[in-house]
Amino acid sequence: MSTKYTTNVKWGKESIEIQLDPSAGVSGLKSELQSRTGVPMERMKIMPKSKGLWKGVLKDTLDLTSLKLSGITPPIQMLMMGSATLPVEPVKKTVFLEDLASEEVAALVEPSGLTNLGNTCYLNSVTQCLRVIPHLRDGLKNYTPSNNNNNGGNAQQTQMHAMLLKSLLSTFATLDSSPSAISPQNLVMATKMAFPQMAQTGPQGQPMQQDAEEFYSSILGAAATELRGDRVMKAAFHGEKCGEEELNGAVNVIDAVFGLKMEETLTCDELGTAAATATGSDAMETDSNALVEPPVTTYDLHRKLVCNIQGGSDTASNVNITHIAEGIQLSLTGKLEKYSDALGRNAQWTRSQKIARLPPYLVVQFGRFYWKSTPDSQDHSGVKCKVMKPVAFQGVMDVYEFCSDKVKKVLKVARDQYAREEEDRVAKKLKGEDMDETKPAAMEEDNKAAAEEEEMDDELKAALAMSVEPEQQPPVGPGLPSDFQGLYELFAVVTHKGRDADGGHYMGWVKADNSDSRKGKKREKIGDTEEDNDDWFVFDDDEVSPCKTEDILKLKGGGDWHMSYLNFYRAKK
Repeated sequence: MSTKYTTNVKWGKESIEIQLDPSAGVSGLKSELQSRTGVPMERMKIMPKSKGLWKGVLKDTLDLTSLKLSGITPPIQMLMMGSATLPVEPVKKTVFLEDLASEEVAALVEPSGLTNLGNTCYLNSVTQCLRVIPHLRDGLKNYTPSNNNNNGGNAQQTQMHAMLLKSLLSTFATLDSSPSAISPQNLVMATKMAFPQMAQTGPQGQPMQQDAEEFYSSILGAAATELRGDRVMKAAFHGEKCGEEELNGAVNVIDAVFGLKMEETLTCDELGTAAATATGSDAMETDSNALVEPPVTTYDLHRKLVCNIQGGSDTASNVNITHIAEGIQLSLTGKLEKYSDALGRNAQWTRSQKIARLPPYLVVQFGRFYWKSTPDSQDHSGVKCKVMKPVAFQGVMDVYEFCSDKVKKVLKVARDQYAREEEDRVAKKLKGEDMDETKPAAMEEDNKAAAEEEEMDDELKAALAMSVEPEQQPPVGPGLPSDFQGLYELFAVVTHKGRDADGGHYMGWVKADNSDSRKGKKREKIGDTEEDNDDWFVFDDDEVSPCKTEDILKLKGGGDWHMSYLNFYRAKK
């Protein structure tokens, strides 16, 4: 088998790369160029550009195997002259959609929607958002119900959960392979069997509207009881770090993928006041009691963060919330009444929560709905209301300020490193602009210094690299990179439209191209901001339409338009 050589042929403004086979001769070379350019073989004039080739115009009688092509620095450079008069063969054969299988068509056209079977938009919207989470899908694919009967639940509940998860996975697969909308009949039926409260009907027997967040939490709760075991966990993270240190207490796929380990600290507000007002022996007793009642720290697991829109976790707060970060911060703090051993009575305590373990996927619920008492009404039962006020959010959310001191310490290392690299990049860019106006002598001096640096001994370079290598930091969560900075990018949203909390309409909004294959390409920006204006799809049940990031950021509320209810984020890598 003869050796082939990479060759660049310059033809006008085009540069054509071919694999030169010397054994094929000059006719083989010209035949390939004819098929690539449309220039007839008899009208070609090929001349050398690399040294070591022939002289003048290439003759048909030249034996290419006689040339020492291996001694020429690749790629071999040639120049071709001639006008194209022949049709050029297409690089790829034209294929029509009608000739493709349904699975291939589904991969090329817009994603498929889900038909509404009677107030099932709550299910359709959440399903479209969960569909693009590979960790969840991989865990479901490796789920075997028979291996999870000893999860603490009864056999009937396990059977219902197994049916629900299998229906969810089947719905994902059917959506992937269908070029048109499908019916989620099996998933709806399994949902109502697993959660009877979602099978409620109205006075005329019609299905009642359900809460999208309740469906999300219910289906994750069912999956958490089933998706357990090392095999399922390893399959869900497909090679990513998910050891005991990374999991930090998570024992199932759901808690590893969505779970946040929250550190809650309770401190008594009245101890300082009591000590200050006491005198004599009372002061000594108070000081002694204060020493034996330190702040109370506990840990809990959450599968979402809450953005409190009304202005704090206590009813007395009147803080105006305008941004998602403000709402999350207020939901993590608050006041409560609790018994104090030091004071011997109930006292006011401050509650403060911090994130002690981060997940690869983070869900934020906007507190749009609340219960309002109606003491003057006939039945005194109260009414469910909706908060319409606007709460803004961006395409990237920084959770650094919500984390515990231990997690902050780890994140700060990567954040500081990125800041230094950014400063160096800007400095080099500015230096490059200045060099354009400097004298050639200065440029030659810099080139000389760069050449000397390149000639450094390899062992010395390795030693220097090891000396500046950063210390290995402990993990802050499963599936997260070692240089994670605490940034999450928005990739899906569930919205609610309408003023009726028990009615209205839910829709799903999902970012296109979730594989990040567009990384490295220049992206469109939103106006004068640094926000990427990426492609999205909006799922209005069976109707699917394209949209942009700028449309997503308008879902902040403040009117009768769709407003965000559940925001889905993934770790930005």
